[in-house]
Amino acid sequence: MEEYKQRYENWLNDPAISEEDKQELRNISQDEKEIEDRFYKDLEFGTAGLRGVIGIGTNRMNIYTVTKATQGLANYIVKKGVQEKGVAIAYDSRRMSKEFSDEAALTLNANGIKTYRFDSLRPTPELSFAVRELGCTAGIVITASHNPPEYNGYKVYWDDGAQIVEPIDKEIINEVNNVTDFSTIKKISKEEAIQKGLYNTIGEEIDKRYIEELKKLVVNQKAINEMQKDIKIVYTPLHGTGNIPVQTILKELGFENVYVVPEQEKPDGNFPTVDYPNPEDPKAFKLALDLAKQKDADIVLANDPDADRLGVYAKNKETGEYIRFTGNMTGNLIAEYVLSQKKANGTLPANGAVIKTIVSSNLTDAIAKAYNVKLFSTLTGFKNIAKIIRGFEENNNEYTCLYSYEESYGCIIGTHARDKDGIVAVMTLCEAVCYYKQKGMTLWDAMLAVYEKYGYYKEDQFSITLKGSEGAEQIKKMMENMRNNTPQEIAGKKVLSFGDYQAQTIYNTQTKETTSTNLPKSNVLYYDLEDDNWCCVRPSGTEPKIKFYMGVKGSSLEDAEQKLKELEESVRKLAK
Repeated sequence: MEEYKQRYENWLNDPAISEEDKQELRNISQDEKEIEDRFYKDLEFGTAGLRGVIGIGTNRMNIYTVTKATQGLANYIVKKGVQEKGVAIAYDSRRMSKEFSDEAALTLNANGIKTYRFDSLRPTPELSFAVRELGCTAGIVITASHNPPEYNGYKVYWDDGAQIVEPIDKEIINEVNNVTDFSTIKKISKEEAIQKGLYNTIGEEIDKRYIEELKKLVVNQKAINEMQKDIKIVYTPLHGTGNIPVQTILKELGFENVYVVPEQEKPDGNFPTVDYPNPEDPKAFKLALDLAKQKDADIVLANDPDADRLGVYAKNKETGEYIRFTGNMTGNLIAEYVLSQKKANGTLPANGAVIKTIVSSNLTDAIAKAYNVKLFSTLTGFKNIAKIIRGFEENNNEYTCLYSYEESYGCIIGTHARDKDGIVAVMTLCEAVCYYKQKGMTLWDAMLAVYEKYGYYKEDQFSITLKGSEGAEQIKKMMENMRNNTPQEIAGKKVLSFGDYQAQTIYNTQTKETTSTNLPKSNVLYYDLEDDNWCCVRPSGTEPKIKFYMGVKGSSLEDAEQKLKELEESVRKLAK
């Protein structure tokens, strides 16, 4: 018997599986392909936790895979002797999020670990904030971010409010993999857990503390006070968690003309108005842009369902059209705004720092240099940014982190949370709209002013999807070929240095010197080219794709566009 069939039979005969769930499995008894897809592997607990399609089976998100992961986490926490500090738990609007969060809490409680579970859905950044605010040892958030509706996920945070990193991630994964029998997962009733003081509900008090922390990050309240009656904001939470916190913070700061897209305001795990709820996708903005035109809005904003990312459109007053901002554009506009305001009001610290990922824009380097702020670059993933912030703190606050971002539509001002915060990004951009409108400028004008000041930086990326074991082999060969054959030039630009992050080396083609990346090993290749051009390649960690990133600096928007086109053509040839 095929292994997947054996697993299917095992679940049908396992007393730990409920009768209702067994019935779901019996219903697919004639569908060989479906049985195989559900049982050909275990849903892997990776460095970011779990993510998968909801359903019954080993390769699905369900109560059994969630409690198995939680039992592994509980075993790790107990081994470390930190169960007294407890675990904070949040969940988003997806199907089964509420149930999964409840089951996770009770599994921890059954292991003698206190939990602090939010009373209803909350954004991921608020969970990150709550972990530190409550002094917890860990946090869990049930979300699949911007994936399609059939997905859900389970992310683990550690005591600094950041997603788990080495070596803790590997140690927790090991504990999860050691849980092989559902009957070993400890259970407790909710009544008993509450009676023992293990199951605690949190809500409004943490919300207020979170909102108060955000308000401290306003850099020009005067601009808001003077202009908030004159600006119009269109916002959509895309059926997710952002609506209440966004409306709360904007109202408390004094904004009056906030229009929430009515069809997308209420939480709904089916995401009925979008193909998939991703603010990186222009199609997700259709209803928001219709409302913006109707209201003549200054800015259009969309969070993803767990509100850690933000998509932005701003008005071009010359044409009346709304212009889409990339994650790099938003990231750099906020960096320029926050640093310029802090410099103007005398609050820019001498040890200020900005953090970005290596695949984010070189414009950030120019902005940091202009304000005499130290720039740090790290691997993709906000947990790597959080690791640098933790390092600052452990090193007697050697640097003060003012701002961090990555090109994939996520940023954070300050350090109140240790993950992307789409709520604080909404707040800061609305503040910036007020400041620039005082000067007769839209946010698009402000972006053009940034380009005029530093140069016309433009970035893009593309992916090649190669599925299955053959695809994985092709991706491996492509990486090996590029690793072993460094070109002297790409798109007519000299290769100044070649970074192999797997080998943790950077080779300078001019001096022939090799230096360390000073970053963890990662299967990434980076080419630094002359004239502030660059390109980078890495296989995706979650999908059967190889991803290519690139950036240029031009003398105008048109020049940058042309250079980017030429660079992409060269990079596609390089990949063959």
